[in-house]
Amino acid sequence: MSLVTLSINDKTIQAEEGTTIFEAAKQNNILIPHFCYLENVHQMGSCRICVVEVDGARNLMASCVTEVREGMVVHTNTSKVRKVRKVLYELILSDHPKNCLGCHRNQNCELQDLGEQIQIDGFRFEGVKSKDIVDSTSASIVRDSSKCILCRRCVTVCNEIQGVGVMNAHHRGFATFIGPSEDESLGHSICTNCGQCIVVCPVGALKEKDSTQLVWDALLDKSKTVIVQTAPAVRVALGEKFGFEPGTLVTGKMATSLRELGFNYVFDTNFAADLTILEEGSEFLKRVTETFTTAEPAVLPMITSCSPGWIKYVEHQYPNHLGHLSSCKSPHMMLGALIKTYFAEKINIDPKDIFVVSVMPCTAKKFEITRPEMESNGVRDVDAVLTTRELARMIKDAGIDFAQLPDSEFDSPLGLSSGAADIFGTTGGVMEAAIRTVYELVTGRELPMEALHVQPLVGLKQVKTADLKIENPVEAYSFLDGVTVKVAVTSGLKGASKLMEEIRLGTSPYHFIEVMGCPGGCISGGGQPRPVDDSVRMKRMQAIYREDEGKQLRKSHQNKDVMALYKDFLGHPLGHLSHELLHTTYVKRDKN
Repeated sequence: MSLVTLSINDKTIQAEEGTTIFEAAKQNNILIPHFCYLENVHQMGSCRICVVEVDGARNLMASCVTEVREGMVVHTNTSKVRKVRKVLYELILSDHPKNCLGCHRNQNCELQDLGEQIQIDGFRFEGVKSKDIVDSTSASIVRDSSKCILCRRCVTVCNEIQGVGVMNAHHRGFATFIGPSEDESLGHSICTNCGQCIVVCPVGALKEKDSTQLVWDALLDKSKTVIVQTAPAVRVALGEKFGFEPGTLVTGKMATSLRELGFNYVFDTNFAADLTILEEGSEFLKRVTETFTTAEPAVLPMITSCSPGWIKYVEHQYPNHLGHLSSCKSPHMMLGALIKTYFAEKINIDPKDIFVVSVMPCTAKKFEITRPEMESNGVRDVDAVLTTRELARMIKDAGIDFAQLPDSEFDSPLGLSSGAADIFGTTGGVMEAAIRTVYELVTGRELPMEALHVQPLVGLKQVKTADLKIENPVEAYSFLDGVTVKVAVTSGLKGASKLMEEIRLGTSPYHFIEVMGCPGGCISGGGQPRPVDDSVRMKRMQAIYREDEGKQLRKSHQNKDVMALYKDFLGHPLGHLSHELLHTTYVKRDKN
């Protein structure tokens, strides 16, 4: 691509043809104030805060959508630009509540930050507010239209990145609002609860449904045994809320902070991730065996079921293809079921007196625990879900100095995990963990340490694939000798739709597919600290792999506590008790 030469603030620079003024300025350390723009997500110039003056142009230009051209002369800080920028900001504020102290985004709000950057010291415009609707019908997401500034970031992420299409702009002018249709609420829509709209919202218009008070009530109830579990992606992101760099592992401090909050037992969802691999891997091998050795082939490709946002998406969009989903519950639901059965027996406590809290990177987990399928013996598997952000708020509320906490371990017997469980937190991790175990079950040979990472499945590419040729398997799987198993991995629901369309058309070449509902996987879930962009995703992903590589146990079937659970309680993978506690069914939902 050819270069063009231009001037920004009397500085001669070069930029690739097709680059916007905003991007060219940023590449040369010139920071243009902006608001609606979000790198690799949204650039449509709707807020106009990023306007600049261009010689020869009659009007100010939105720098995020105006491409550079040869000889262009740009000024980002003229009197006219500064005056218009402040007026635009004040007009946004004129239709925005100013109850910042009572807003959950206080001191973590892009609108506040912008006001500080452009030095706003007064509000000249006041008047009637355009909207004042709070939609709390969803189990996961609360929409407060009074705080919406119509940046349309959520519209872009919901439609173009996730492909769900719930969030849209309706009406025009002063009557414009963002959300489902005028007569529809989030809780009664095809919303998948993924929370990506929350992640990109610059203000408090979208937030997770708060569960902190529910958990505080349980912690302060002396009749309850309160047990917490934490997902793998939380430990690589929680530190960001306390000043640590993205990708800093805070596993030990996190465990200590949970005890400081008053939880009676601190378990690791990773234990159940290892368990998931034993169950899901066995289910996959059962389907493959039936396909290759019986007259009635099983449903392939089999697709992972760890991501509740993905599950709700396929229930709405591809209800006739639910048979492709693994029947496994997600890991935290598995662990919840075990806590209220196996562990309740061990400590001789009535399951009804146990309150299970899951700390998750995911807002869709809040919906998942409300599903009627997610209970055992009439007792709900998990009682509350906290996002990473909510846990950080609770730690601060309790006056815990997180940065100074010593490290501690998870409790036994549901706290031991392998490195294979850690990588569940990033896209490709579930597939890689499954391969580590299934390979050894099929071949009878140990997978070399240098082969544990399946490189084609690592990274942020939307759809990743790999071919795995089976050679010299054990006798039980002799029918697979010479067979090439094809696997695919995707994260983000737009990628999932591509793979599902192949299945719908009967052209899918794959045997096994991993789907994560959020781009990059759980590391960028809807409940994770903001901001979430590719640079942050990569740092969190690298930390996930460091956690895996730092463990002695790196394969799920090497987890002695999981194997003891089978020996003492479950029996064997896919056994009667496993099916009762660890597996589930899915629901055909209306596509509209």
